[in-house]
Amino acid sequence: MGSEERDEVRESLEKYIGQPMGPGSEAPEDVNGPMIRHWVDALDDQNPVYSDPEVAQESRFGGVVAPPAMLQTWTMPRPRIEGIAERGGAPTEMSGENVVSALDKAGYVGTLATNSELEFERYLRPGDRLHLTNELESISARKKTGLGLGYFVTWITTYLDANDQVVGKQLFRIFKFDPATMGGAG
Repeated sequence: MGSEERDEVRESLEKYIGQPMGPGSEAPEDVNGPMIRHWVDALDDQNPVYSDPEVAQESRFGGVVAPPAMLQTWTMPRPRIEGIAERGGAPTEMSGENVVSALDKAGYVGTLATNSELEFERYLRPGDRLHLTNELESISARKKTGLGLGYFVTWITTYLDANDQVVGKQLFRIFKFDPATMGGAG
């Protein structure tokens, strides 16, 4: 694509930058010991501040805390497997108008997660109840890749506790592409 060529699809996406990706959501459950135990068992994480109340009480945390990498798991909705391919791999329906649905309508139906970066403001404790907001940070210029033509879409999810204090953030980036342009077509 020449630098002077107008990209009407990209121009139509400008209105989404700085806007919510969808409604915020609340964690279905509080941060809790059984889920922490499942996580540390699955990852063979032997840090006692995650699972041993006596050791955790004597630590700088003064009690059990959740592994920071669990941040995203507390607010994940239960996935609906039926129709997941049609939703571009999304575990649930994306409601409302947003950049992902706009790109789907424009033919950029392929979705590839490219990266995720987490920031942690504080450790979570059993009993914390999280909710989140998310906002579209940026959309790249159209790129030509081996998968086809597409756009890198980046949003920021902010995780908050019951007092609306930020406990962490996640930058998430996907590549939305048109599979019909793979190999230079289009």
